[in-house]
Amino acid sequence: MKSKQEFKIKMDDAAYQNEILQHVSRTFALTIPQLPKSLCKVVANAYLLCRIADTIEDDKSMSAELKREYAERFIAVVRGDEAAEGFADGLFPLLSSTATEAEHDLIANTSPVIRITHSFNERQRAALERCVSIMAEGMVRYQDAETLDGVADLNDMGQYCYYVAGVVGEMLTELFCDYSPEIDAQREELMPLAVSFGQGLQMTNILKDIWEDHERGACWLPRDIFNKHGVDIRDKTPGKMDEGFNEALIELLGVAHAHINNALRYTLKIPASEKGLRRFCLWALGMAVLTLDKIRQKPDFTTGQQVKISRRSVKTTIFFTSLFVRNNLILNYLFRFSGRRLPMADIHEKL
Repeated sequence: MKSKQEFKIKMDDAAYQNEILQHVSRTFALTIPQLPKSLCKVVANAYLLCRIADTIEDDKSMSAELKREYAERFIAVVRGDEAAEGFADGLFPLLSSTATEAEHDLIANTSPVIRITHSFNERQRAALERCVSIMAEGMVRYQDAETLDGVADLNDMGQYCYYVAGVVGEMLTELFCDYSPEIDAQREELMPLAVSFGQGLQMTNILKDIWEDHERGACWLPRDIFNKHGVDIRDKTPGKMDEGFNEALIELLGVAHAHINNALRYTLKIPASEKGLRRFCLWALGMAVLTLDKIRQKPDFTTGQQVKISRRSVKTTIFFTSLFVRNNLILNYLFRFSGRRLPMADIHEKL
């Protein structure tokens, strides 16, 4: 792996942000450019801040104490209370060799990312600072729960999803409200739906990545749901689970599907004239529904690759959601049709 100095950029801050985004997230590199130009820069920056926090939490060589220290230091950096360069100088040599080259690159170049963060208006900065603070503190809180035992119950799973995704939904909503007075007028209705939006996407990732997480010693499945079906998730083994495991998995698909349905309600509240904002949301939701459907059809999958949607499915999702981006009636139909094989849980959301 290269030294920190070898990663130093030779381009302006905005160019670096656009370049590194291509390497740390192909999905967001695809969806963020759909946003209005004035939102692209701040949402891309927000994603990179979250990715730095995630890199700290995911590192395999750092102790819990060091993760806590650097999570707190990163919060201070985002707030402007600590210099980004000193933070990066300390964190970079601690990164595990299992961290990707793009993650090393991002940490080495924390300073240009933070310079962009500090260029935003007061409301935008407040939204980013709040998100990073809650996410980093929540990740530290749950790092001790990263075992094969899973989490206690569905509420606990929901709390974890809030820290890593629901709070991102709140942040994005605040940024959308700052961008549009028309959206801002619906802020109180949108905020709870935004949390559900984040949980739906995060649950989809958790369910798709069950066995990859298992391999690295982690499990975010709720024990109460599996216990109800006679399954001790601590003993789960890929390809060797009985029908009770599949039934519990399908029950969780219903919960995730209900959150995705709330996320569609959120998206359709965005003015139809804001086609870029709608596409940004719809593409992610469409791919999530198709992933849940693949899991429903093959609940005995043993790797995430087996339930990964095809490039053709991605292109189809993009085509149809873009074609009907302004038509709420047809969009509702498309999502009902795509999720026709999925259960729909009653998640008791007061939305």
